[in-house]
Amino acid sequence: MKYSFVLAALLMTVASGGALAADPAAAAQKAGCMACHAMDKKLVGPSFKDIAAKYKGQGDAVAKLSDKVRKGGSGVWGPIPMPPNPDTKIGDADLKEMLAWILKA
Repeated sequence: MKYSFVLAALLMTVASGGALAADPAAAAQKAGCMACHAMDKKLVGPSFKDIAAKYKGQGDAVAKLSDKVRKGGSGVWGPIPMPPNPDTKIGDADLKEMLAWILKA
């Protein structure tokens, strides 16, 4: 009986639309993104609002940005390179959720 209650509670939580999902802002902080990026001003890298504006309307923006985050690079936003960010730093699911959040900035 106790097992059924726990299982039902877990299923309700999952069905509630991702209540178990991590907070994208917290994921960005934990992964170290906030050391170089801010929501509305340029630091070392571009602001999240500038990133959102640049990729607005691009259906493949999350995939493009995921690739950029994973591989790193330079030249798009200036001469300072962004280092690669492996999945040990931020998992794929958290990365995609964080990028979707950034694109809504």
